[in-house]
Order: sequence, then structure tokens, then C-alpha cells
Amino acid sequence: MSNIPLIENFVAAFNRDDLEAAFGLMAEDILYHNIPMPPVRGVAAVRQFFLETGLPTHNDWRILHIAENGPVVMTERVDNMQLAGKPISLPVMGIFEIENGRIQAWRDYFDLATFQRQLAG
Repeated sequence: MSNIPLIENFVAAFNRDDLEAAFGLMAEDILYHNIPMPPVRGVAAVRQFFLETGLPTHNDWRILHIAENGPVVMTERVDNMQLAGKPISLPVMGIFEIENGRIQAWRDYFDLATFQRQLAG
């Protein structure tokens, strides 16, 4: 059975600005690493990370490519959003590890300087 629909549903939850639905697709002890920032573990810590860094709104995450190898789903995305009232468009490579129908690990790779430049602009 493919894990791709789980990740597509996860992205769709962000695009609806429904972070609670997105959190509901995570394993309770998820490892979230928004590289190059420090990793956090657990849904509560992920929720806190988003509260501390700011909740993105008007999300329009575009999946350009998606691939799967067993329990791992890889996405090449452009994450469009508003953060602190500023439009952000960020190329992202996302890796998701799935266990028991939940996201056990989520790593996003992006260029922090590109993000910071847009947030400052």
C-alpha cells in the first residue's frame, strides 16, 4: 500500500490552514527537523515550534515531484505561505518516514538565507 496519499493529505491540511489535521497525521513521538534549525521530537514540540516561529497562513504548498521507497516518501515542493504578514515562497525538499500509517519523521531541507531574506523584505 502506498504512503503517498498520506503525505498528499498532510500537504492538503496545511493548504487548508488546518494545522490540527496535519498534527493528527503525525506519530506522537515524531522527529521533526526543519533543517538547518535544531530538530524537535513529539507532536507537542512540533506544535510549540510553529507557535514560536509563527503560524504560517494562506499556505499553498505545491508538490512538484513525489516519490516513494517503502516507508519513505520524498517531496520536491515550493512552499508558498504568509508568515508575519509577509509572502514567502520557498523551494523545499521534504523527507517523510511512515510507520503504522503515521508520519514518524519529517525532515525539510531549504535555504535559510532565502527564507530570512523574504521574511525581512
